[in-house]
Amino acid sequence: MAPPLQKSRDPGARGTGTVLRALGLRRRFLDTKDTLKLISKANSATNMLTLPEKGMERHLSGIGVFDSGVGGLSVWKEITRQFPNESVIYFADQAHIPYGPRPLDEIRAFSQAITQFLLDHTCKLIVVACNTASAATLQELRRSFPNVPFVGMEPAVKPAVEQTRTRTVGVLATPATFQGQLFASVVERFASGVELVNQVCPGLVEQVEAGRLDTPDTEEMLRGYLSPILKAGADTIVLACTHYPFLSPAIQRIVGPNVHVIDPSPAIARQVGRVLAQRGWLAPTNQSGQHIFYTTGEPLLFSNLLRTLVEGDNSDTRSARWA
Repeated sequence: MAPPLQKSRDPGARGTGTVLRALGLRRRFLDTKDTLKLISKANSATNMLTLPEKGMERHLSGIGVFDSGVGGLSVWKEITRQFPNESVIYFADQAHIPYGPRPLDEIRAFSQAITQFLLDHTCKLIVVACNTASAATLQELRRSFPNVPFVGMEPAVKPAVEQTRTRTVGVLATPATFQGQLFASVVERFASGVELVNQVCPGLVEQVEAGRLDTPDTEEMLRGYLSPILKAGADTIVLACTHYPFLSPAIQRIVGPNVHVIDPSPAIARQVGRVLAQRGWLAPTNQSGQHIFYTTGEPLLFSNLLRTLVEGDNSDTRSARWA
């Protein structure tokens, strides 16, 4: 079980004074530290969306989205496209990327602390825009925060099974996603009578984080990972990591026009809308959405990637750090 979180005060946090402390981390986690502290040049009045405080009308609050890095921007892009009135805080834990090979307990600890950070910044709904974190921690987050709606990443096996004609589907994902109960549940429910070719893709997340989307080395890696899927006769490929949609053009070029590549981001955004509508929490149509980005990595590099990947406004990228 992930460690409990404790909110404490830190007089040295440049005006914010907020520390989210993940207690009880094992000693093997010491390289990642055990607190999440906001570091920003902005003063305390501007360190969150200009939104109501907790307890006020939730439809006026924002959506929190987090990932290990920039991959979740594929989901952020769809949310903001489908719901332009919604304000969103995006959190990229680039200090710990990639999540895929990390121990599940460590991913759970990170996810708990980041969730608390987003809730403290007046978020009404949390999107776990990371397949690895969803597989490792989604159910635990729902237990830890029972009054908070969560939307996670579920591998798009169901639509793939519905579309395949060869009855063979390829799945690109991280080891943690394949090992998680969520993936096993999806396969049990939807993949009867279909052959799944599961392919881990070491290094692809790092290529996206470096902005190397259409380079010879990235194409060489993709060809190696896609080869066994194509040899097995798959006509449908599931992108079960939020970083991979940014490689869709290169993937489609390699597999050809007769292979369908499924990006789950539009469906995730629609689910966000359904959850908010059910609670009456959709933002008013006359509200203009605000967007803030936090990274535990280098803000300038993140801003450049934001511009490259989603043509986003990078004017409000802020730094957070584990300390």
